[in-house]
Amino acid sequence: MDADVSDSPGTPSEPDRPDRPDHSADGGPADGSRDAPGTDPEQDATSGSAPKDDTSGTDPEGGTWSERPPRDPQGGRRHWLRWTALATSLLVLVAAGVGWWLYRKLDDNITTDTSAAEELKAYEKERPRPIARDAQNILLIGSDTRSGDNSAYGRDDGGSQRSDTTILLHLAADRRSATAVSLPRDLMSEIPSCHTADGKAAKKQFAQFNWAFELGGTACTIRTVEKMTGIRVDHHMVIDFNGFKDMVDAVDGVDVCLKEPVDDDDAHLKLPAGRQKLDGEEALGYVRARKSIGNGSDTERMDRQQKFLGALVNKMQSNGVLLNPTRLYPVLDAATKSLTTDPDLDSLRDLYDLVRGMRNVPTEKVQFLTVPRKAYHADANRDELVQPDANRLFEQLREDEAVTVAPAEEIKSGDSQTDHSSGTDPSGDTGASPTPAPTYSGSNAADDLCDS
Repeated sequence: MDADVSDSPGTPSEPDRPDRPDHSADGGPADGSRDAPGTDPEQDATSGSAPKDDTSGTDPEGGTWSERPPRDPQGGRRHWLRWTALATSLLVLVAAGVGWWLYRKLDDNITTDTSAAEELKAYEKERPRPIARDAQNILLIGSDTRSGDNSAYGRDDGGSQRSDTTILLHLAADRRSATAVSLPRDLMSEIPSCHTADGKAAKKQFAQFNWAFELGGTACTIRTVEKMTGIRVDHHMVIDFNGFKDMVDAVDGVDVCLKEPVDDDDAHLKLPAGRQKLDGEEALGYVRARKSIGNGSDTERMDRQQKFLGALVNKMQSNGVLLNPTRLYPVLDAATKSLTTDPDLDSLRDLYDLVRGMRNVPTEKVQFLTVPRKAYHADANRDELVQPDANRLFEQLREDEAVTVAPAEEIKSGDSQTDHSSGTDPSGDTGASPTPAPTYSGSNAADDLCDS
């Protein structure tokens, strides 16, 4: 009885076998006849009559074809797409994390000068009001403090700060030009009463310009510049020796030409004559050297600094540094490590906006000059402003007017396009302008240092 039950045809637990004697190869009766639907017990146990191409049977692995789902030809593709999407998402997250980490790193490099902001706020009523909307005036101060990492460049006398180089950078409102005006450190100036580092008030005095930074830091320097020029200083940056060196290294050096070899122990500089590429350490010695290059004057040194900065700007623009994040990052990292700014310019976003505004300025429109000055009448080792030329320059910057510069030899030979010897303009109208805009001695970033 048990055997009859287990061997009975149509038992759900046992599929048809192709080699059974009473079935043909396609699963039907051997005589070729087919039962009507619903009369075969096996068909009743399933969902109805099996299709003609029914593949029920045993597969090579021992299972039954009817137990395996039909293969989806798109299944492999969907599986691959899911993994690709997952991998892409992970890469995006990692990149975003790295990007945020780099952003925070650069942001944290910058030092914020809150004390200067507070000092300037206390004297807000006496500061000049901005005139040209959207124009920017930024005071760049090169600090030559000998403390910390800068002790190799001179004796540290208690970490006192000095202003070795001061440049007033004017960015035109349309961002089509930039004018950098050097202010000599020995220029005799009216220095207002400023608070010293210990909170004491230094008296108002007439002294050489760089005393302002040593007496009252950045705020005192800004107030001295504003009093001298009538120009509102919107932002300031203080950068030390190491920041300058690292920026030069970040752009893979800057080319210069030397007419004679240089051997200057004070500037840590020893170079042969001719064209050569300076790394950061050599560049610092080059712009700081006084007695070993040229006539040894501060005037000649400022001219050399301006031309080197122009070459640095040209290198950054011509090599696409400002448009290439991979190459821009080392420059920003080098700059921000040794940078101190006002609170409105102390983030990477603020600096990026500033750089973005300058990256489309043609190199020939990035101009460098020194404020018109001459030897001070009471001491030939000091400088004083040449008037009315200096005030005319300050007025042009205040009003965001174009400033024209040309090499000194062109101005002396009369090759300059601007005739500043009379009241005539280029059209020949003698009454058009009683005080024409002068051409100042200077250079631009497109100049080749080896052509001078």
